[in-house]
Amino acid sequence: MLKRSLRGLRVVDFSHVLAGPVCTMMLADMGADVIKIEPPGGELGRQIGPPWIAGESAVYLSVNRNKRGIALDLKCADGREVARRLIQQADVVVENFRPGVMRSLGLDYDTVAAGHRKLVYCSISAYGQTGPLRERPGVDGIIQAISGLMSTLGTPHGEPVKVAIPVADMITGYLATIAILAACRAAQQSGKGEYLDISLYNATLMLQQIGYASYFATDAVPVKTGSAAPYAAPNEAFQTRDGWLMIAAYHPKRWQALCAVLGAPELEHDPRFASNASRVAHRDALRQALEPLFQQRATAAWVQELAEHDILCAPVAGYDDVIRSEEYAASGVDSWVEHPIAGKVRMPGFAPGPAHRADAGDSDLPAPTLGQHGRQILEECGYSQAGIRAMLDSGVLAIHTHPST
Repeated sequence: MLKRSLRGLRVVDFSHVLAGPVCTMMLADMGADVIKIEPPGGELGRQIGPPWIAGESAVYLSVNRNKRGIALDLKCADGREVARRLIQQADVVVENFRPGVMRSLGLDYDTVAAGHRKLVYCSISAYGQTGPLRERPGVDGIIQAISGLMSTLGTPHGEPVKVAIPVADMITGYLATIAILAACRAAQQSGKGEYLDISLYNATLMLQQIGYASYFATDAVPVKTGSAAPYAAPNEAFQTRDGWLMIAAYHPKRWQALCAVLGAPELEHDPRFASNASRVAHRDALRQALEPLFQQRATAAWVQELAEHDILCAPVAGYDDVIRSEEYAASGVDSWVEHPIAGKVRMPGFAPGPAHRADAGDSDLPAPTLGQHGRQILEECGYSQAGIRAMLDSGVLAIHTHPST
């Protein structure tokens, strides 16, 4: 089963906020034992909000499920020693500090891999470990801007627009997961690990594969087209009597069928709309011709009739529409976890397709409270109860206590 495929893989996770935690959550979702290391005050992701659920960050809860947590002061020698022991017992390390931070702690790849040649070590940063901007910090919105993505979004002459969800962070987390799985496979075969340098900048450029390929082919910067695909028409959203409808009818047979359903056969024979290329070139005229036709009926009526003619379409749904839909119910993505502080929390779970929905009783573990598994993890490393108490007393180890835990 996919959700158990990485059992036996141990990951030490020094990452915070989003891209790194997304990566390690994916590994944990597939069965890896992920040990999340945070500073005694908690990682920055715990402070991101609103929204909050009983004082807990919804962002933090959403990307840290299925992990075990320990809070260590890595500025202290004893804390760094615990981290080294954990790394020596691990298969993978993930970190997303600024370049140079792990080296200053003596926990960089060259240092820790000297005695652990099969280790896969993944560093995630804004611009990579060697690029000209390697010292500069960057977050999702900054990367959307500098990578060119923001320049393609919105409507002509409109102000800059970003993708509201942190798409640069998310795609970087997914890319890091893929790279780690490949490196682990190679390490199994060769007995030698690898250092992975994953950057938000590179990942977001790769996300724009089609956009940059088109730019290189034409030497023309993308024009903002709103909901429309710059390479196909009609492939955009149209207003209906009661909402909005997304249409993709640029294939010749579907364009012909759309003209028939709309009762406008003359559009099919209009030389401006004879091919996809000509429709793209005359997109504004095409839109002016189609808009009043779509406004004559409600969205649901259009969806039913267009689907009957194999014309690709969908309502432009809000989140409230999505979670009430049959498609969402069948997706297997809907997930609930019981958190000791936040209570019962709903979030999208790990289900790449409906066939991978969770089995009965196969529930996710909630994101760890701060230092929740510290004692357990240190015992596994061979620390005595006296040693653990000493670290608690000195502040090297932190365990957050809450009345409901």
